Amino acid sequence: MRTLDLQLKNYRLTTAHILYRLPDHPLVLQEYIWQELDLAPKFPVLHEFLAFWEHRLEGKLHSVRVAHQQLISPAELRTASGGFYIQ
Repeated sequence: MRTLDLQLKNYRLTTAHILYRLPDHPLVLQEYIWQELDLAPKFPVLHEFLAFWEHRLEGKLHSVRVAHQQLISPAELRTASGGFYIQ
C-alpha cells in the first residue's frame, strides 16, 4: 500500500542513469541504473541516494541523467469509427 500512497502524493516513477568512475581504474566509466518513486522536480529520494553514494562508496560520480513518468494519469479515451465481427 505504500506505493499507492506515494503515487497519490504526486510521487512519480523516476529513473536515474548514473555513470561513475571505477576506483581502481578512474579512466573507465561504469553505469548503474537506479529506479524509485520520487517527487519531481526536487527529487529528494534521488538526492538522498546520491549523498549516500558520495559518502559511502568509492566510485566517484561522473554524471547522472534523470527521467520520470507520472504513474497515475487520466485514461486515454478514443471513439471507435467502425467495428468488425468475426464468426
